[in-house]
Amino acid sequence: MKRLVIVAVGTFFLFSLLIIQFFRIQIVEGEKWTQEALAQHEFVVNEPFKRGTFFSNTAIKKGHPESEQPFVFDVTKFHLYIDPDSIAVPQRGEVADQIALLADLSLEKIRPEFERKSRSRKLAMWLDKDAKEAVLRWWFPYAKKNKIAPNAIYFITDYKRSYPFGKLLGQVLHTIRDVKEEKTTIGLPTGGLEGHFNDYLKGKPGKRKLMRSPLNPLEIDKIIEEPEDGADIHLTINHTLQAIAEEELEKGVKAAQAKGGWATMMDPHTGEILAMAQYPFFEPANYRDYFNTSEKMEDTKARAVIDGFELGSIMKPVTMAICLKANEELQRVGRPPIFDPLEKVNVTRAYFPGRGSKPLKDTTPARSLNMYMAIQKSSNIYMAQLIERVINTLGNDWYRRALVELFGFGEKTGIELPAESFGIVPRPGKLHPNGTLEWSLATPHSLAFGHNLLATSLQMLRAYAVLANGGYLVRPTLIRKIVDKNSQRLLVGQEKKRFPRVLSKESVFEVVKAMKYSTKPGGTSHFAEINGYTEAGKTGTAEKIVDGVYSHERYISSFIGMAPANLQIVNVKSRFVVIVSIDEPKHFTLEGGRKNYHGGACAAPIFREIARRTLEYLGIEPDDPHGYPSGDPRYDPVKADWVTEVRELKLLFDEWNRKEGYS
Repeated sequence: MKRLVIVAVGTFFLFSLLIIQFFRIQIVEGEKWTQEALAQHEFVVNEPFKRGTFFSNTAIKKGHPESEQPFVFDVTKFHLYIDPDSIAVPQRGEVADQIALLADLSLEKIRPEFERKSRSRKLAMWLDKDAKEAVLRWWFPYAKKNKIAPNAIYFITDYKRSYPFGKLLGQVLHTIRDVKEEKTTIGLPTGGLEGHFNDYLKGKPGKRKLMRSPLNPLEIDKIIEEPEDGADIHLTINHTLQAIAEEELEKGVKAAQAKGGWATMMDPHTGEILAMAQYPFFEPANYRDYFNTSEKMEDTKARAVIDGFELGSIMKPVTMAICLKANEELQRVGRPPIFDPLEKVNVTRAYFPGRGSKPLKDTTPARSLNMYMAIQKSSNIYMAQLIERVINTLGNDWYRRALVELFGFGEKTGIELPAESFGIVPRPGKLHPNGTLEWSLATPHSLAFGHNLLATSLQMLRAYAVLANGGYLVRPTLIRKIVDKNSQRLLVGQEKKRFPRVLSKESVFEVVKAMKYSTKPGGTSHFAEINGYTEAGKTGTAEKIVDGVYSHERYISSFIGMAPANLQIVNVKSRFVVIVSIDEPKHFTLEGGRKNYHGGACAAPIFREIARRTLEYLGIEPDDPHGYPSGDPRYDPVKADWVTEVRELKLLFDEWNRKEGYS
């Protein structure tokens, strides 16, 4: 009886332990063991989303229907995985050999993955559809014959960025890294628009449940959470204009034997960027080649937005516009103007306050100039004298405010790209870190011809847009609209904006008139003249600062101009403004004595070709049908634009200067 009780108590105790263990497994740790059990038969993978597409501005040609033309879009690719535990050891070598052969993979790299203690190992990424189908055509019969679970080899669908135009617009677009975030499976941008608009472009991954069983092939699965695709972005840039700009820029940089260059085109009335080219190019599809080399990494930057430089003589039309603004301010309060564009100004004076023994020099010596001659001949001395009148009358603070408030220097433009530079405009009374004043006695004279301040090409383009659009300060933009791909809802629209007027029509007319002399014979920019069309613009050649001092061998040479620029037509509107900057053109003399490194020699011809091809592409009829070189049957010296004005200005220049020994 006693033994029976002991057996009963022992049995009860063991049964109690079993109940406790059952409670622990089924209730306390039920979820854990349920998941482990399910993991033996099914698993969940992320269902990828399509990242948003960048579209070209195909609506730019008036009268042509808009059609979708992508700069970059997602294409379907496949990642190859294996389940090593489901493949018997004797068969692993043969399976590895066949996969390497069919998918063009390295056997040395994939073979060790078959020996991992794992249910899921990645063998390859970004395979195309043909490679996937070749592997599966061999695999399914082989797996069936050898009684292997068919999903011991499986593919996961993904999307990869594709560039139908290759390198086109590379520095603006950038790309997505191949290796995505492990948890979210979302790609990481390398910069550019991909980075700035990542929150719009990226979607939300879904979830797909797959069966892990010899009885269930991989295709037996279901989506348990739908993915959401990213939004599409419609750019202001047109792919044809971008190609034109890149082609002409590359030719020009090579001809100048330069380090590089960049060119940007903008609609001056809307601020829309129509092209943003840069050479050397950046190919987003091969981004690793650039980011693994410090030297090539420079080619990934959008230099028109990031790099500030001293502007040189392209600043002179801006200086004249500020002087005309000063006239209007003084006249408004009943005071006399500081100058008249037709005024005969003596430019033999070489020394200015604060410059010590450093005289100012002009490349074309003269005794007397008016405003039109000063722009045509690019006179430093004229600019310094006029701005001296401004500060003596209105003060340094007024001059600085004019630079900032009228033209936006020292401020970001707001372009939709990362790392935009503010540029630098010195401030009266502010000290440098070394204790010297930013604004000295010499500063306003230097600013007048583009020294002692830093600005980006985009800031300068916006400043010239003020002259091209009749006096309004626009905000540059790369975006027309952003559309939700799933609902087709407009997330961001290019609403018609009202821009502030900063210059009068009369002032703008006078400055553009002066710039037209620059692009005709006798002007420093005459290689920018577009046969058959009107244009206006200005060259600039600025020494680079190397190790704290100005280099006499390294320059940034520029041309900036607008077209059309026919002042004989009422309400004519320039369709675009273009700036071309050449970095370190080689220092040598061309045929005819021209200096290769001057903006008129290396940058102006690039503008001419970009502008000519753009006008033709846009279908704009020639507004100067007689404006061709002498000897061309279309040339008419009477009817050609600005020929009479140039001749009359030359006669006046000769009258003022030749008698005094100047030419």
